Amino acid sequence: MPITNQQAAGHAFLRQLYADPYFPDHVVDKGRAILLRLCERVEAEQPTDLAALYALTQAATEEFNLLEEEFEAAGSEIETVAREEIAEDFWFVASAYGFTDADVEKLIATRDW
Repeated sequence: MPITNQQAAGHAFLRQLYADPYFPDHVVDKGRAILLRLCERVEAEQPTDLAALYALTQAATEEFNLLEEEFEAAGSEIETVAREEIAEDFWFVASAYGFTDADVEKLIATRDW
């Protein structure tokens, strides 16, 4: 399903991670795919409140939790720069879909990175 929100469709997700050779592109691509799927789910399910949005973002966060192993296997990890970039992109998704009052910590509350 193509993303219809123009702001989200045109966003360069995880840009800082792609710019840093410490983060392998093939793993960052998987993180980008998680964020794009999150956009698709938000558009398909159209959450009406923050609780519904948090359920979607926390499910996507769980996918990033699993991705941590792939970063480690590639000689990298979800460290400070990556954590901040991922969190910022979660907040970007929330705000792009009208949830500007979302709490970034609640968006990614299920993280273990």
